[in-house]
Amino acid sequence: MNRFELLKTSTKSKARLGILHTDHGDIQTPIFMPVGTEATVKGLTPQQIHDVHAQIILANTYHLYLRPGTPLIAKAGGVHKFMGWDGPVLTDSGGFQVWSLKELRKIKPEGVEFRSHLDGSKHFFSPASVMNAQREIGADIIMAFDECTPFPSTAKEAEHSLNFTLKWTREAMEWLAEHPPIHGYDQQFFGIIQGGMHKNLRKEAIERIAEAGPGGTGPDGYALGGLSVGEPTETMYEIADYCTDYMPKDHARYVMGVGTPWNLLELISRGVDMCDCVMPSRNARNGMLFTSEGVLRYKAARHAEELDKPVDPNCDCYCCKNFSRAYLRHLHHAGEMLAMTLATIHNLHFYLHLMDEARKHIADDTFEEWSKVQCEILQRDLQ
Repeated sequence: MNRFELLKTSTKSKARLGILHTDHGDIQTPIFMPVGTEATVKGLTPQQIHDVHAQIILANTYHLYLRPGTPLIAKAGGVHKFMGWDGPVLTDSGGFQVWSLKELRKIKPEGVEFRSHLDGSKHFFSPASVMNAQREIGADIIMAFDECTPFPSTAKEAEHSLNFTLKWTREAMEWLAEHPPIHGYDQQFFGIIQGGMHKNLRKEAIERIAEAGPGGTGPDGYALGGLSVGEPTETMYEIADYCTDYMPKDHARYVMGVGTPWNLLELISRGVDMCDCVMPSRNARNGMLFTSEGVLRYKAARHAEELDKPVDPNCDCYCCKNFSRAYLRHLHHAGEMLAMTLATIHNLHFYLHLMDEARKHIADDTFEEWSKVQCEILQRDLQ
């Protein structure tokens, strides 16, 4: 059963307004998903995640499989109970993490043999074992096991890689049909579109995955993988724009691992509904904040005496309402954990507020004009 509801499409671009219904709550799209790789968004409590108005968070099967182990999460009653988060959760299958191991993995038609980055122990991921792990974790949205196609890749290399993804997606959907969810609520399955930067392969992937399930049922949603892997930004936009022309209009569309605030707005205009990225939380910990006036580096010496100036004068997050740039810089230089928490609160609040504004402008059919101005402002370097 398709649980994505398309409410409106812009008359001036492919920007869409929708609702993705899950058993842990409805998700208003377009949306950004904070990354909680190991069942935690680094530095924040579940209440703080709620406070920045996150609708859904992402966790990772590879990391949870290795530590603490998915059987333990199943014993806890699923990832929501395990981490104390009552909203929707999406799990990435771990395909990208296994791919990134490079020297520690060996790809076979049956799956991928790899060594843990933690202790060097040997493991094997197959479509069935990855689906079983995601059944045990119990996320609301679970992802196909895929091979991430590197950039650059020849058409032959990309096709070889895509064939693994198509085979594994078909096997995953067959396994899921025979093994229902175990935690008492529904899990939606998203297929992943690979094919490198080769448009004909991307189109083939969409068409074949749409027929991959038992009886040609297709997945519940479509994700674009293999983007933001080193290709030029304009190429990423071009591939996303091309692919959304062929994706079913009544299914959610998700670009994995992207990106900056302006990346998100550009992708929304090209028909994308969902994005995730570690950038807002990772950059916050490393001293970079996104603001309504541009990019701010709060470690800089020039902020040391800005006692009356918040990170963003136009932001109403907990950090900006209560603390100055001088205080945040002090915390960072003192090595205090609070610096990372406050900075992460701001960046995630900023991303999610931007998505809220995007939805309002799509509803008013003013998204394109607003987005163009925002993209110019957001990329300013405030030092």
